[in-house]
Amino acid sequence: MPKKKESADISSSVEIISTESTTPNQEAISNLPSIESEEEPTLIIEEKESNPKGFESFGFSQELIKTLQDKGYEEPTPIQEASIPELLLGRDLVGQAQTGTGKTAAFALPIIERINHSAGSPPQVLVLTPTRELAIQVADAFRSYSVGHPGFKVLSIYGGADFRSQTNTLRRGVAVVVGTPGRVMDHLRQGTLNKSQINCLVLDEADEMLRMGFIDDVEWILEQLPNERQMVLFSATMPTEIRRISKQYLSSPAEITIKPNNKKTTLIKQSYITVQSSYKIDTLKRVLETTSEEGVIIFTRTKAITISVAEKLENCGYKVAVLNGDVPQNQREKTIERLRQGHINILVATDVAARGLDVERIGLVINFDIPFDREVYIHRIGRTGRAGRHGQAILFASPRERSFVGSLERAVGQPIERMEIPNNESINRNRILKLQKNLIEASSRGREHEEETTILKELIKNAEQELKVDASEIALAAINLALGPNPLMIQEDETWIKNSNQTRNRNDRRDFKGRSRRRNDLEVNASEKNMERFRVEVGYKDHVKPGNLVGAIANETGLRGRMIGRIQIFEDHSLVDLPKDMPNDIFNNLKRVKVMNRELQINRVI
Repeated sequence: MPKKKESADISSSVEIISTESTTPNQEAISNLPSIESEEEPTLIIEEKESNPKGFESFGFSQELIKTLQDKGYEEPTPIQEASIPELLLGRDLVGQAQTGTGKTAAFALPIIERINHSAGSPPQVLVLTPTRELAIQVADAFRSYSVGHPGFKVLSIYGGADFRSQTNTLRRGVAVVVGTPGRVMDHLRQGTLNKSQINCLVLDEADEMLRMGFIDDVEWILEQLPNERQMVLFSATMPTEIRRISKQYLSSPAEITIKPNNKKTTLIKQSYITVQSSYKIDTLKRVLETTSEEGVIIFTRTKAITISVAEKLENCGYKVAVLNGDVPQNQREKTIERLRQGHINILVATDVAARGLDVERIGLVINFDIPFDREVYIHRIGRTGRAGRHGQAILFASPRERSFVGSLERAVGQPIERMEIPNNESINRNRILKLQKNLIEASSRGREHEEETTILKELIKNAEQELKVDASEIALAAINLALGPNPLMIQEDETWIKNSNQTRNRNDRRDFKGRSRRRNDLEVNASEKNMERFRVEVGYKDHVKPGNLVGAIANETGLRGRMIGRIQIFEDHSLVDLPKDMPNDIFNNLKRVKVMNRELQINRVI
């Protein structure tokens, strides 16, 4: 399997569907005839683990090769190996691959190689993303890969950021613009985004833009750009509407499909804990007490929750760091390196911030907030069990969220076992075993400098003589000194754990009775019985559209577009269906979110 950081952890084969044979130069590509027939010749390339090609085989410049080597990239992932040669030739491309397969590098690396790097030039590449977090991530990736090209400039543009600052940067000149559809439209309408030199357009996560209601906006942008351009479309799935866009706007594209393979998840022991939201932090602390000492990633739904969880764990003495969309790229890389080296053991992260994360020592992934999408769950748990190692994934689910677990089981093709909240007894047993293990390891290690060992032995001998005690009592005193004032054994109130178990057992019985009525997709669990209606204070008079509401809510909550239910727009307000049991912090954040320059002021409909 690939050995680079953006590893293809859920892919097993590559299917390239090519409407034309590969041509030797850029001029020939631009003259390719259109193919009207629906039956296209297909070339299938199976991924092989033996004799892999390195990045040198693409003919990259020495500057780019050195950058990839410095970042630890050794072998391309399947999507990169199939896409990069086509994109270097300037060919249009449709790529279908799941999250975490290295799609960003697949289009960023050939773009960096092909475009003019001279400073002050108008934008040559436009990348559209569905969310501001992804726009920031993709722009940071471009900057990271282009460190050997001093003239290369990239800018991310998205709603909520200062428009004037973006305009000033565009005026000074950038090579690549990465943005969300709404803000890109604003700049095109204002004439602040010079479109005349754009010769490449990338649609990243096209299906997500469809779900969030942005497809009309995307098509408007497409109509504004020069006709002579390379177009690249990446999508995890290929709904009819996305397929229509690819046929309408792409010219004789190469089509690349990375077939999902969930065999890797068999290396990961998966469990779930039923716990009320108010007891999540207490449960998290108990889980950390009884699990592996290897690296841990805790996934949360929002940036605010990452900070809150990290602060509470730091107060308990854990070495922890945060990774979310507000963390700059240089700090992100330092944080990951600290995790890799063992200087920190716990990382609290959002989904977007942790994409492409590859650290072998991650032994445990905790889903502090349940993901409402199967692909997100697969991506999360794929951060453990790396390089053929075994890993563990634990999911926190409230009683109301318990119905989602069955859908996630079907997504990974294996059971997610029920797990008890660790009680005092199991924590105490683990503490004793850990102390015993540390003592045994310490006794076999010794001191680095022999003279220090001699001094310590003399110290023990003097203490025995002076206190008239034997060596065992001296050892006990040393352990007490090492433990400090904190008690070795935990004696906390466990009433809430017993109550949680009783609630879980009642819900499990209901689940068993209703299991035969479940359908086989996550969207079914978002049916009306699992949805709640909310009122937001924007309506027709504010010129709001469903896509505006979907985009704003998805950005703030981390919900996939398809998890947002029916939207009804009235003159001065709108009604939106969202999943039940939405955490209070997300609910409060949504109240302050602005759509069409008005706060949502969201409230439940009684």
